[in-house]
Amino acid sequence: MKNKITGRSAFLALLKDEGITHLFGNPGTTELPIMHALKDHPDLTYVMAMQESLVVAIADGYSRASGKLVACNVHVAPGLGNAMGSLYNAQFTGTPMILTAGQQEQGHGLMEPVLYGPLVRMAEPLVKWAVEVTRLEDLPRIVRRAAKVAMTPPTGPVFISLPGDILNSEAGIDLGRSTRIDARVKPSDEALKAFAARLLKAERPVIVTMDEVVKSDALKEAAELAELLGAAAYQSSTPYGSHFLSESPSFLGTLARVQKVARDMLAPYDLLVALGGDPLRMSVYSEVDALPDGLGIVQIGLVDWEIAKNYGAEIALKADLKETLRALIPVLKEMGGAALASRAKQRLAELAPKNWTARRAALVEQIGKSAGRSPIDPDFLVLQMIEAMPDHAILVDEGLTSSRQITALRPHRDRFGYHGLASGGIGWGLPASVGASIANPDRPVVCFSGDGSAMYSIQSLWTAAHHKLPLNVVIANNGGYRIIKQRLLAFHGDDNYVGMDFVDPPVDFAGIAKALGCEAIKVSDPRELKATLSSAFNRPGTKLIEVIVDGKL
Repeated sequence: MKNKITGRSAFLALLKDEGITHLFGNPGTTELPIMHALKDHPDLTYVMAMQESLVVAIADGYSRASGKLVACNVHVAPGLGNAMGSLYNAQFTGTPMILTAGQQEQGHGLMEPVLYGPLVRMAEPLVKWAVEVTRLEDLPRIVRRAAKVAMTPPTGPVFISLPGDILNSEAGIDLGRSTRIDARVKPSDEALKAFAARLLKAERPVIVTMDEVVKSDALKEAAELAELLGAAAYQSSTPYGSHFLSESPSFLGTLARVQKVARDMLAPYDLLVALGGDPLRMSVYSEVDALPDGLGIVQIGLVDWEIAKNYGAEIALKADLKETLRALIPVLKEMGGAALASRAKQRLAELAPKNWTARRAALVEQIGKSAGRSPIDPDFLVLQMIEAMPDHAILVDEGLTSSRQITALRPHRDRFGYHGLASGGIGWGLPASVGASIANPDRPVVCFSGDGSAMYSIQSLWTAAHHKLPLNVVIANNGGYRIIKQRLLAFHGDDNYVGMDFVDPPVDFAGIAKALGCEAIKVSDPRELKATLSSAFNRPGTKLIEVIVDGKL
């Protein structure tokens, strides 16, 4: 005899057995069965956010800052609609997520009641798998499959529609067991030797790293490869994580997201070694191609869609980065011998005057010249923020124009220390920092956001204050959408900025934060900046620091 269990309790039990410790959500009537069941699962923490886009973004931040599977629940069709922008972000970053929504009871949905919608069809374009539960007996198999699919590379979100009658019914069912597919595969010995031979043949190799370095925990190995070859190394043009150890002597910084500039940066090299996904993801159209003529590519990664997606590769290995690099490095040492060591030493010496560390020193000196400028120079704000942050802090970055120098000033030292906006859909930063803080209670979290981005998701501060998180949100207030002004002027020669300012009336971010339960500080004097930030970062609780910065183009 199987023990009888309700659908609502079985659902929560299944989530917990899949490793879920927090359920992120915004409840509605069709989700009340889940809220009812939570009292029987006190070890599952419910995290409420005040709108569904925030729910998914908080869960996304939690997963990106921990590498774990997450679960979130939204309210029927309008709630799923609200969540779609954040779900797009999660799809872009391959966040392993089980997203669920309550659905009208089966049969009742046929009558198209208020709030009804075809949830599976709505979710399908943005998830790896979407399904509606139609029998309680199928619930365990669906949840187990969803967790497996979400966590198997290429990782990503999945969606389950939960009709109310399924959650409220009761039956004797077998909850099954969890499955994880070990995808840490490496290439054959023959493929490794061929790859090594191609690397050794290159006179001027350049390494470009992407997000799979983070997911595979291969930061150390990627730097070791670069230093073994004496190769220059860049983060890809979309650096939304800690994609390379900044203080490695090989690291030169971030590739430009402008085709001509990226092409010029890559022109000196004769082989591009792509570690992970798309190395040349651009933003706006250009007639200039980002890849220089004749530059060969070799690539390693698990996400085969990203391998040679836009440019053919001479050698393409579908394999885990960490496992492959751990196997490749000894082969390179054996095949390259003393000649490789000598050549690498010479190459690294040539890189020393222009690597990340050297450029940072020059940049700090340059930014220091704007120390007394008022309104505050955004680059000076970033430097003061970075210098005030504790070494073990996590930085969540959606500063857009104001954060242009962040990756040039703050070193990446661990794979969960930095998280940036990936897809370009703004409003992600504030709620993602809430999730990152929940996932890392022993590490302070700093969120750096532009004012325009912050207004998409400002109410996520309430969730942070409610959970008393050690979170500091720094908002660079320049009074408008500066990035759009820049592009209107650059691309169209037009300085008539319609719909790009919010100065009449101005937005009082400190006032909003206080209304949402946070300590709030406003800074306009550059002389007060460093002391204010240092004090805030070293005190407990959630705080917002609004900094008035120069918005001129």
